[in-house]
Amino acid sequence: MAKKAKETSQREIKVVNIVVSASLGHDIPLEKMAATLSNTEYNPEQFPGLVIRIKEPKTSALIFSSGKIVCTGARTMANVHESIRKIIKSLEKINVKIKDFPEVKIQNIVAAGSVGMALNLNILAMKLENTEYEPEQFPGLVYKLPEQKATFLLFSNGKIVCTGTKSEEEVNIALDKLIENLKKVKQK
Repeated sequence: MAKKAKETSQREIKVVNIVVSASLGHDIPLEKMAATLSNTEYNPEQFPGLVIRIKEPKTSALIFSSGKIVCTGARTMANVHESIRKIIKSLEKINVKIKDFPEVKIQNIVAAGSVGMALNLNILAMKLENTEYEPEQFPGLVYKLPEQKATFLLFSNGKIVCTGTKSEEEVNIALDKLIENLKKVKQK
């Protein structure tokens, strides 16, 4: 019984990246923005969006002339909102006034952690459905949980990365399902 408690207590996962999209509801003059602000990159021949990097919280955003933005790198929704506030403040420097704070939509959450046990990826690749494992190309096993809309990278040391979810609750539900499936395979 103590062993089960130990395995559960070693399980851990935390959000390392939240990807969101939003619309500022205003056309954005990207060339003017790039010429005025030092923390931007804009090369319209290669990509139609402007990249803006924010130091604190450490995030980046793609801004399109339509006013659509994609923000990445935040670890909390508070960081997301703070980053967008800083983008809006930057736009004020080039006389673009955003009246309403945009509705933010989570596109993806990336979380990393551990299942608290070593994993035999060769056995998992054979016994679990929805896996991809090519150790010559990449040391991790890709395991998809379609019903949770989650994809995991599993490593032999028990470390994991989860992507595809849209809330911390979904991350935890997917992790519970992953551990349940891993334990079923070990029993066979």
